[in-house]
Formats: sequence, structure tokens, C-alpha cells
Amino acid sequence: MSRISTVALTALAPLAWGSTYAVTTQLLPPDRPLFAGLMRALPAGLVLLAATRALPRGAWWWKSAVLGTLNIGAFFPLLFLAAYRLPGGVASVVGSVGPLFVAGLAAALLSERPSVRTLTAAIIGAVGVSLVVLRAGAGFDALGLLAGLAGSASMSAGTVLTKRWGRPEGVGPLSFTGWQLTAGGLLIAPAALLFEGLPPALDARAVTGYAYLAVANTAAAYWLWFRGIGRLPATSVSLLGFLSPLSAAAIGWAVLGQVLSPLQLLGMSVAFAGTLLGQWHYRRPAAPVPTPLPVGLPATPRISSPTR
Repeated sequence: MSRISTVALTALAPLAWGSTYAVTTQLLPPDRPLFAGLMRALPAGLVLLAATRALPRGAWWWKSAVLGTLNIGAFFPLLFLAAYRLPGGVASVVGSVGPLFVAGLAAALLSERPSVRTLTAAIIGAVGVSLVVLRAGAGFDALGLLAGLAGSASMSAGTVLTKRWGRPEGVGPLSFTGWQLTAGGLLIAPAALLFEGLPPALDARAVTGYAYLAVANTAAAYWLWFRGIGRLPATSVSLLGFLSPLSAAAIGWAVLGQVLSPLQLLGMSVAFAGTLLGQWHYRRPAAPVPTPLPVGLPATPRISSPTR
């Protein structure tokens, strides 16, 4: 599969994540972020485990637990906490520093030196996201900012470690995704019970919303995301995350009737340009290989001296 096709498929993950806000506000019970995170992760993980019938072996038990914690179990609660405490889209702006975290971690753990192009793309994308989601008078809450930064750092570390560790031989992306979703869901479950109590009563709208989040927004999206991490540089994958707030803004306009100002449209264009710049792949032409001489011939011509 070509690089363009891989990038396009991986980009479907953050585009799907952009629908989380609309689904949560329109279909799910209010004020149950941990339960929402639990319903996103654990059912999808168990279904994938049942479908693939593959369990971790050896060191992959603890590696799956670590990755599941970073990518799911810690990230989901921190993401919801930041979203609840940072109005006006500030949470999206804080999350947009993720590519910079990934660039630093990739340099330390993957020997991927961040190029000027990568850093420029990260800054351009963050500026574009800011123009899309920031509103006048947006509040800044210390706990919300810390949660947003911690969530971004958690997902970034999970992305880089996923790239560093790869997958066990013979294990496909579906099994790998199921391991992490199950581990993350099991981590969220006691926290949801402790802080939010027993699950709420669910009507047809809530069941539909949770089913969508579990299947399309989580199982399919994370499968595409982890598949992309295995085939693309970690920094390139992280820069696709700018598409999530852009998707959320577009869905808000198309489905929720929200108005997009000219400044927001400009920001969407800027963020999209940063995303494209982050995917631009320049490969230096290989140096020409000298043609070997036929076996038995001297490397340099012999010049016979004249007979005296």
C-alpha cells in the first residue's frame, strides 16, 4: 500500500474522534465522562478479543497494560476532565501541543530527529486550531490545563512506545487494539464506579450513542491509528491529530447548526495546511552505485613500460 493511502486511512481516526463532542452532547447522559470512557473502551476491547482469539504472551502482558493505560485508561479521563474544566475550546488548544511532545519523545526513544519541517508543521497546526476553537473570554483553569497537558503527554508517550515496541510477530492490528482497549477499560472501570456511582439508566438514544462510540469512534478508529503508527513515522501520525478539532467544528456546523466565522474558516485552512506539511515526505536520491568490474580484470589498467 502506498504512503498516501496509509496516511488517508490513518487520518480517518482523528476525523472520527471529532464526532465525540456532538455524540456526547446530543445522545449521552450528562455529567458521566468516566462512564462514557468506560463504554468506549471496554466493550470494544472485549469484542475484539473474542473475534481475534489472541491474548498477549510473555512480556506483552505488561507492555499491553502500559500502552492501554497511556493511550486509553489515563488519556480518556484526562481528556474529559480538561474538556469539562476548560471552556471555549481551550482543551483542544492544549491538546494540540501533542505533536511537539511526540517530536521530543521520538528523538529520545526512536532516534527520529525532529526536522524544521516537522516543528513548523506542529506550530502552524496549533495556531490554526487556536483560531478555530478559541472564543473571546475563554476561561483558564489550572486543574483543567494540567489535565489537558497530562492527557496530551500520555497519548504522545503511548504513540511513541507503540512505535518503539511494535507488535509481536504474527499479531495483527485488531488483536493489538483489543489488548489496549481492554486494559484501558479495566483501568477506567473502578474509577467510574468510585467517582460516578452505578451506571445510569439508558434509553435508546444513549444506547445508540454508546454503540457508535464503541464501534466507529474507538474500535475502528484505534485500529486505524495503531496500524498507521506501525507504518508511518510517529511525528507524522501525531500531526494528523489536528484533524480532530477541525472535524468537530465541521460537524458542529453541519449537524448542530453552529456558525463558522471567517476567522474560524481561516484557522481550519491553516491547521489543514500544517497537517499536510507534516505528511510531506522527502526522500534523498540514493547515491549512484559504481558498476563493479568483471571478475578477473585488474582494478586499474596496467601500462607496460617500453623494452629497453
